[in-house]
Amino acid sequence: MARYHEGSCRQCRREGDKLFLKGARCLTPKCALERRNYPPGFHTRRVRPSDYGVQLREKQKIKRIYGVLEVPFKNYYIAATKSGEVTGHKLLELLEMRLDNVVYRLGWASSRSQARQIVSHGHIRVGDKKVNVPSYQTKAGQKISLTARGQKSQIISINIKEKHTVPAWIATKPQAAEADIIRPPKREEIDAQVNEQLVIEYYSR
Repeated sequence: MARYHEGSCRQCRREGDKLFLKGARCLTPKCALERRNYPPGFHTRRVRPSDYGVQLREKQKIKRIYGVLEVPFKNYYIAATKSGEVTGHKLLELLEMRLDNVVYRLGWASSRSQARQIVSHGHIRVGDKKVNVPSYQTKAGQKISLTARGQKSQIISINIKEKHTVPAWIATKPQAAEADIIRPPKREEIDAQVNEQLVIEYYSR
C-alpha cells in the first residue's frame, strides 16, 4: 500500500500550519511548529509565492490532512466535478466520508493515520461486514461499529475515554461502540481550515 514517507512534522512545517497529523501532540509544546516555525530543508531568501504556488500548497495541505496521495486525490476531484454539486464542497464531503476519517471523527483514533491503522487491522464493521479498507466510502444510513476484537483494543478504549466532539452528521450510540451515518456533512461542519476553491483553480489551469 502506498504511503507518505516524509515525517509528519515536516509536512506541517512545509505547509506552515498545524495539520494535526499526530493527534494531541500537536497541541503541546512538542509540536514542530512551536519549535521550528519555518519550512524544512535548506533555507534561502523567501520569495512571494505565485498564484500557482498558492494553489499548489493548498492542494498539498488538503492531501496531507486526509492522508491521500496524488492519484486518489485527483480521482476524488474528478468524482466531485461529475457529481452535479458544488465541486469544492463535494470534494471535502468525499474526503470526510472516507472510513478512516469517520473513525477519527468518532474519537476512536487520536489521528487519521492511527484511524487508518485501526481500519487496516480489521477492527471496524460497516453494517454487518468487516471492512479493512481505509478509503472505503461510507454512505448515509450505514452503521459503523467496532468488532469484538476492536472493543478489546487498549488504544481504542483509551481514545474513547478522551474528550472529543462528534460532528452532527454522525449519531453515536450509548455503548460508544456503534454509530450511524445520518447524512453527508455540510461545509460548515467540516473544521479543516482550507480553501477548497484554490484546489479547483489548480486543476482548472
